[in-house]
Amino acid sequence: MRARHIACIVNEVEALKKAGLYRRLPLLSSEQRPTAIINGKKVVNFSANNYLGLATHPKLREAAKKAIDDYGVGTGGARQIIGTMDIHEELERKIAEFKHTEAALVFPSGWMANAAAIGTLLSEGDVVISDELNHASIIDAIRLTKADREIFPHLDVQRLQAILTEVSSKQYRKILIVTDGVFSMDGDIAPLKEIVALSEKWGAITMVDDAHAVGVLGDHGRGTVSHFGLDGLVHIQMGTLSKAFGVVGGYIACDREFRELMEHRARPFLFSTSPPPPVIAACIAAIDLLSGDEGEELINRLWQNTNYFKKELNHMGFNIGTSQTPITPIIVGEENLAVQFSERLFEEGVFAQAVAYPTVPKGKARVRAIVTAQHSEAELQQALDAMQRVGKELSII
Repeated sequence: MRARHIACIVNEVEALKKAGLYRRLPLLSSEQRPTAIINGKKVVNFSANNYLGLATHPKLREAAKKAIDDYGVGTGGARQIIGTMDIHEELERKIAEFKHTEAALVFPSGWMANAAAIGTLLSEGDVVISDELNHASIIDAIRLTKADREIFPHLDVQRLQAILTEVSSKQYRKILIVTDGVFSMDGDIAPLKEIVALSEKWGAITMVDDAHAVGVLGDHGRGTVSHFGLDGLVHIQMGTLSKAFGVVGGYIACDREFRELMEHRARPFLFSTSPPPPVIAACIAAIDLLSGDEGEELINRLWQNTNYFKKELNHMGFNIGTSQTPITPIIVGEENLAVQFSERLFEEGVFAQAVAYPTVPKGKARVRAIVTAQHSEAELQQALDAMQRVGKELSII
């Protein structure tokens, strides 16, 4: 029996290899910087979500070291048992202030934050309406509920309105509209003003996953809600502490009542050991930095690098889709071609991962490049030169 099960697994792995979708995990053996040692080779790194370079920032390092001296390396339990330290509550106060909400609740990961919020909010008798390209953590969180679900085509506000018209006649207790703020594979931005207007018209709850927007969009990097001037109009904001913040974890920014409900019902909160002190302290340092002049300078540099990089790729003839953010997809179409493009770039000293089905639709395979504030002009140019050479070699441009 066991041999048969193992054979099935081996067959699935072999199928991945035949489809050109099998990849070993990239091994980083240096700090997370724009030039890094990956798989034993020194390369320019375009695959990290470390938008502002905070993963190696001296202020975050110092805060983490001090927290180890003051609190140790672990918390000893889940939040409701013994794992809530005063620095957890300090971070949550700072997140709420930063996001202009009443309260916030921190989780060990962004995935868990989405699962907690959606799982707490929805049950049988409710309905959720979700953009078709929402992050996998949203999709899985919805699947774990007993709520009815509707999917609208990517960014299609007219279809969203039609769905709201349909579900409003079915006497649901709660209607939730959930969308990414910035979409992680295409780098485009949700039409949040229109979504909020429809939410208010139909009495729905709005939730935004701001994982790739915090530190990138809005006043001091506050995210898509700030970017569109919608403070106080979006009910639930999810964010990560692992991208622009440079550390790890996730949070929900919301009103006080929903935070209190999650404290009692959110299973990822109730059954997970809390984030360790050095992580929490580094996140506090990240918010303090983002809220000041240095944060603004880093965000401005991020956008200068992004705009230059995209302009040059466009001039070369690459298809970078509809990206409006530092996430820059170089769309090549076929899965094997995307993998080949990525592998050749690595040989040329540039690390940018191929992304293929099922992460993106078939025929939309790409290499995804993420620009950061830390990339120097020389590093950007090195990557652009390599992309042009390999793009011509593979007849992509």
